[in-house]
Order: sequence, then C-alpha cells, then structure tokens
Amino acid sequence: MNIIGLSNIYLTLQGREILKNISLEIPKGNVSVILGPSGAGKSSILKIILGLWKPQSGTVKIGSIDITKLSELEMLPIRKKMGIVFQGNALFDSLTVEENVGYFLSEQNKISQLEMEDRIETALSFVNLSGTNDLFPDQLSGGMKKRVAIARAMVFNPEIILFDEPTTGLDPINAKHILDLIARLREQGTTAVVVTHILNDAVSIGDRLTLINGGTLVESGTVNEMLNSKNEFVKAFFYEVYQDAELLKNC
Repeated sequence: MNIIGLSNIYLTLQGREILKNISLEIPKGNVSVILGPSGAGKSSILKIILGLWKPQSGTVKIGSIDITKLSELEMLPIRKKMGIVFQGNALFDSLTVEENVGYFLSEQNKISQLEMEDRIETALSFVNLSGTNDLFPDQLSGGMKKRVAIARAMVFNPEIILFDEPTTGLDPINAKHILDLIARLREQGTTAVVVTHILNDAVSIGDRLTLINGGTLVESGTVNEMLNSKNEFVKAFFYEVYQDAELLKNC
C-alpha cells in the first residue's frame, strides 16, 4: 500500500523548471530515499509532499487525498500526520530541549499537561536523550541536536516523517546513531522519506531508492535493482558504492 503518491509533477519557480514529470510511489512503513546531485530537486519533493509548494500540474496524494488543490486550512489535518526533520534542525536556541520537543504540541488545546509531558519523555527516551530536558541547544553536540529534532518530529506520533539530509555534517558515529533511529522508526511502522546525497547512508537504510537529476527522475528501485542498473548515469552515481564493495572484498 502506498502512503504517498506523486504523479506527473511539474514545478516551476521564478521561471525555472525545478521538477519535470516526477511520478513516485512511497510504500507505507518503508524507508524511501531520494538521491541526487546538489540542485537536482530532491528537497523540492519534500516541500511538495508537505504542501508548502504547489506544482503547476500533476497530483500529490497523501493516502487517498489529493492535496494539490487544498487550502492551508484544509492541509492542517494532513500535516498532523507528518513530521519533518530539517537539515539545520531548526531548534530554538532560547528554549530547553523539553520546550523544543513540545513546542508545537503545546498548541493542541486537547492535550493535557500530563499527556504532553509523557509524550515528550517517550520521544526523548526513543532517541536516547532522557535526562537532557533542561539543557539548551548550545549545550548539545551536533548529533544530539539532530536527535532532539527527531524527537520533536515524533511527538505527534506521525504516520510519516520526512528527513532532509539527516546526517550531513555529523561524524561517522553520530551519523550511524541517526540511521539506526530511522531504522527503528521503520520497525514501529512509521514511513520515512529521506533526502540525502550520502550514498552509503542510502544503501544502508533504504528500502527503495529514487535517483533524481536535473529535476527528472532517472530511476527508482530497491537497493539491488539500483546497484545492478544498466543506466549509465545510475552506474556513475553509485560508483563510490561499487568501489567500497571492492575494497571490502580485498580486505
């Protein structure tokens, strides 16, 4: 079952064609990774899925609902099903970890203070940050900030979480922690859409990979399908992974 479906999407901004005839299906409960060179249009797809940008043509379905014609007010219940982890984390420097995680949750009048505290603690425990509630962002490492951002995305119990370059700028150990968290989210049934340019990350966690270049979808498939592709651009893009595999064989 597909939880997100993009069909024949064209997006133009300020006279520049950003996405050209993108059709993409994202299965429920999977980790779908969108790859491509800088400026390929990867992050634009996340903004289309969130309804922040409207395509000139094509349809975007979240579940069975076409969101392309919805107003901002009509999009609110759809967005409540989604969380997003921004590349720069987007934490508030003047707020504690607890306040950052619960910031948007506090806007929901139906949630009691006790339930809000419970959700925050559950999210922090999931990302292995229990006990950091009173710390401020400037007291955290880069990896810890990223985990706070994931906790904030989780606190609504979303069906879908979107990740924009989740391991960029992190050392290998912290990057692995983030990838492990994304894998754990999949185990509990959350659908993850990950935008990254880091090939080894994509191969290690992706159920399906989609390669974008120049706003056009080059190829989409499982890891094995992509690594065995006959497409010359795909083969060139994944050359680094092939080389790493050869190095491992010779160790």
